[in-house]
Amino acid sequence: MTQKLLDGRIALVTGASRGIGRAVALGLAEAGAHVVAVARTQGALEELDDAILAATGERATLVPLDITNGGGLDQLGEAIFKRWGKLDILVHSAGDLGLLTPVAQLEPKTWDKAVAVNMTAAYRLIRSLDPLLRRAEAARAIFLTSGAVTKAPAFWGAYVATKAGLEALVRVYADETEHTAVRTALVNPGPMRTKMRATAMPGEDPMTLTPPEAIVPLIVELARADREPPKGVVVDFQEWAKEQAS
Repeated sequence: MTQKLLDGRIALVTGASRGIGRAVALGLAEAGAHVVAVARTQGALEELDDAILAATGERATLVPLDITNGGGLDQLGEAIFKRWGKLDILVHSAGDLGLLTPVAQLEPKTWDKAVAVNMTAAYRLIRSLDPLLRRAEAARAIFLTSGAVTKAPAFWGAYVATKAGLEALVRVYADETEHTAVRTALVNPGPMRTKMRATAMPGEDPMTLTPPEAIVPLIVELARADREPPKGVVVDFQEWAKEQAS
């Protein structure tokens, strides 16, 4: 079990019902944080809560919410302020693959959803939670991106463009908060055994991929109050894992 490196800290995780988000939510809880778990599916959130309770003896705070609901995110910020007065950790894991198709054939609704989930939701999260992060002693805001941004493979237009926009937004936010206690990080998980990966690569054997739980030690490390995350660069999990193993 992960050492209790995050005792007493409040951590909000989006996309917490499955995949990387679920693994991170459970891992942060095991590291001592109280987790505010955000996802659309109530049942999956309750299963996560059961897992957290079994592992830690504590309950999470469950927020069944579509992150494209900007007003809902504003209300969430208000609720966190009223209950805790601050937010120590934000992990924005939720993402949308879009449809793998030529850019010229992308339907507007597919494009709009990718923009809403991958870019606009990040902006709305920052807008709502920045005052809470600034009230924390050593806040950490962690956003998941993708190596596809630099590779820009054919047919990945909606995903690549919106993740590139996310990276730019987070870098701007990092510069804006340089003289505060807020530190940001961008993380590229690389190929992982998730539903999104299976959708993108249907012929791939999932058992050849890294399980989502493997990324937890990196996220916990980046979330620690006594460590400074790398600034202005994307932390590549696969490379980080190789360094840890060597």
